[in-house]
This record gives sequence, structure tokens and C-alpha cells, in this order.
Amino acid sequence: NGKYYMYFPLKDQNDIFRIGVAISDKPEGPFIPEEHPMKGSYSMDPAIWHDEDGEYYMYFGGLWGGQLQRYRNNKALECAVLPEGDEQALCAKIARLSKDMLSFDEEPKDVVILDENGKPLTAGDTERRFFEASWMHRHNGKYYFSYSTGDTHRICYAIGDNPYGPFTYQGVILTPVVGWTTHHSIVEFKGKWYLFHHDSVPSGGKTWLRSMKVVELEYNPDGTIKTIEGTASK
Repeated sequence: NGKYYMYFPLKDQNDIFRIGVAISDKPEGPFIPEEHPMKGSYSMDPAIWHDEDGEYYMYFGGLWGGQLQRYRNNKALECAVLPEGDEQALCAKIARLSKDMLSFDEEPKDVVILDENGKPLTAGDTERRFFEASWMHRHNGKYYFSYSTGDTHRICYAIGDNPYGPFTYQGVILTPVVGWTTHHSIVEFKGKWYLFHHDSVPSGGKTWLRSMKVVELEYNPDGTIKTIEGTASK
């Protein structure tokens, strides 16, 4: 509709994460925020996907400080509960957006990541399970859900046949970098694919002082992504 929408995490008066939306006539802003957070929103790290069917979807969620462990079935718990060991890992969330882009058009659903045996990843599988920083892109008809593993400092990905999944785990896109998080995005430009991410090399490892990095992302003939070595291994 000629408008630009920016989605962002915010904390309400009770220190609870919600997701807000601000609107502008130009990509550089200024953006004017809506008066209230999106109804039914929680946690953090919103990422928007515009599918070929014309619909817009939001992926969101993050563990620990992202507060995802405070919810089950989109309802707040009295006490946070983090699964452990062989229990199923907490999932990122997906919800189709309303036509005006200001609200969810459905209840958020789990973004389930399966292992090589078709079983959901477990909470103890910290090298592969979702932690935060959802992203979606499409390549050769397949949907690539990528994310950070948080405390194990990887960007991993899983492939599915539609925006909702389920998605089957495929591997590591980026090995650990210098710094804590590895939030990212993946875009195509002039026929090539690029991974944008950040690290803390210029600040000497100060995790709150991050720099933007970009590197070309390459696919193998079978559609899997070639692993990129992060700065922590250099």
C-alpha cells in the first residue's frame, strides 16, 4: 500500500516483551509507532516473510532473555519452564499477518524442526535447536528457515515445503563468531545470495559493540548451503 512497516520488540510496564509496529512513507523513516503492541504478541526477534501467495508472515521468538520459556500454547505461564535433555525443544513461532499488517490473522503456531529421523529436535541438542533470530528465505521452491543456536553460537538452517514447515534440519550456515549473538539475514541481489550478520571483532570482543558483516552465501548442487567459517575460528 505504499507504506513501510518496521516491527520491533519492546517491553511493557511489567517488563514483558511484546512486538510493536511503526509505519513510514519512506524506508529511512521517520517511523510512527502504533499506540499499542500487536495483540497476542510476545517474546522478541520478529522477522517478516512475504510469500509468493501474497501473504505476509511473522516469525518470532527467543529463549532466556527473550522470554519464550514463559509461554505455552500462546498463553503466559505462572513460572517460566525451560525444557531439558530429551524433552522437545521450544520452537520459534509463525503467524500470518492481517491485511493491514498491524495484527496477527491467526494464532501463532510452532515452527517445528525435525532431525534426520523425522523427530523434533530436543532441548539438550544445543548444537542444533532453535534459540533466537529467525529468518526465512526461499530457494528453488524450498523454504529455508534459519536461526541462531544462541549459547552455542551457530547459525543453522532447516528446509521445508511451505512457510509453516515442518522443517528438516540440514546443517550450519555460519560457525561461531567473535561475540555473543549471530543475528542475521539472507538476501538475493543480482543473482547472488548474501549472508548479513554481526560480530565483535572491531571492539575486541565486547559483545554489546557489534559490527555488520556480509559474505556471499553459496549452495551445493543438492540445495544445501556451504558452511561459512566465522571469525572465532580465524
